[in-house]
Amino acid sequence: MKEITKEIVKNEKILLVGHILPDGDDVSSLTSMKLGLEKLGKKVSAVIDDDIPEYLLQFPTIKASIESFKDVENNIYQNFDLMIILDSSSPDRVGRFEKYLNSFRVLLIDHHVTNTHFGNINWVDPTMGSTAQMVYRILKDFNIDYDNELANMNLLGIATDTGFFKYQNAGSTVFRDAADLIEKGANISYIANTILDNTPLEHILLYKDILNELKITSEGRIAYSLLTLGMLAKYNILPKDSPSFVENIRSIRNVEIAIVFQEYKENLYHVSLRSKKWADVSKIALKYGGGGHPRAAGFSIQTRNIEKSIKEIVEDISKYLRESIGDLTF
Repeated sequence: MKEITKEIVKNEKILLVGHILPDGDDVSSLTSMKLGLEKLGKKVSAVIDDDIPEYLLQFPTIKASIESFKDVENNIYQNFDLMIILDSSSPDRVGRFEKYLNSFRVLLIDHHVTNTHFGNINWVDPTMGSTAQMVYRILKDFNIDYDNELANMNLLGIATDTGFFKYQNAGSTVFRDAADLIEKGANISYIANTILDNTPLEHILLYKDILNELKITSEGRIAYSLLTLGMLAKYNILPKDSPSFVENIRSIRNVEIAIVFQEYKENLYHVSLRSKKWADVSKIALKYGGGGHPRAAGFSIQTRNIEKSIKEIVEDISKYLRESIGDLTF
């Protein structure tokens, strides 16, 4: 971490870059890092080359803080002298910013076990519960004076990436850092209510259709479903705003691996993987060109025959389970 902070001290014009298909940890890390570094007098832009999900735009500070690729593309070399990439495990995750990686000094801050260490200076720590927790450590090292909004934005990523502190990555340091942020003014009830208790009716109706597509195999250890553009259009939901429901499917008793195949462009699908106790789904994601964590990972596929692709992928995952634990009947 010290190498990261030294580089930040030396540079005044900083570009923060998040990943495509942004989640709570990514958006939280960008927003809180931007707010924190601005308190040091830095000129900072936080950008994502993708649309931000509606549930995160309910936080006004996020909406006001994060820009798009088009907002910074012009005069990018004149306006910035350092790029910091947050929560991205591989170069392709930063979208069109990938073409600038060789033109800037790049700091990489991430907690994914599958990270490819593509920065000039890499701080990659899979023991951290979230990248937002790593951002907190950096801002703490700078002795940043937290206000309520900065504390909220920083805690948001820690909370969402640990499943609001229920996942296995919610270790003791996560709770200590979260407690520090609450003492600095973060309101966990506000964050939780905004994200968890504010579901649009259309999403509930869509969940019914997801359940209609649900299939269970491998002695009840694998559950999977399909979410198409047509299903989203039925309820006027944009792909960027759709929950994958993979967490709901994982909650089924005896299921170890949950999978949702979500179409987000025609014939282009994101495959979300979750495991419950022991299966390392990051290994599966890596095989298909993706990445993530042992209990949460994903990858993308392009196919004109999704039924065939689902069959092949599910069979591959079932084989992984058989080889890992033998008899699936416990």
